[in-house]
Amino acid sequence: MNIRFKIVLFVLCLVALLVFQSKLVMPMVYKVIASDAFLEETDDVGSQTPVSTDMTRLAFNQCNDYIKTDLGSDISVVFPAAPINSWDIGNYEYMINADILVTTKEGTTLPKRYACNIKYKNKKDMTDASNADSWSIDGLSGLEDL
Repeated sequence: MNIRFKIVLFVLCLVALLVFQSKLVMPMVYKVIASDAFLEETDDVGSQTPVSTDMTRLAFNQCNDYIKTDLGSDISVVFPAAPINSWDIGNYEYMINADILVTTKEGTTLPKRYACNIKYKNKKDMTDASNADSWSIDGLSGLEDL
């Protein structure tokens, strides 16, 4: 085949792909986005700024307990009294950011900053909020190298 023919064919296929995406795929995507398919009704609307509430304090404590359990007995951890920042993301999901002091089994003490994404599973039922089984850790970063 001639190289010019291949280039023209490539350009035509590229144009066809762009037209297909803009005329067929994207309108369907916009309809799904505009629908209530991914909308979850909740009375916990969240906040765009850091907050300190009873639930964020409980989330902070649960993140600390998870870290203590996850690191095991070989590593000693000193937790602060309060996080640097805590956000109520909404739908009973929280983001906790805090500094800790980690002492390894070799005796080296390192300051570490972690971010913990945690969710309360029982929604409106706050009677079991101090139970670790009522929470799920959706993500923990900053402590990967320990």
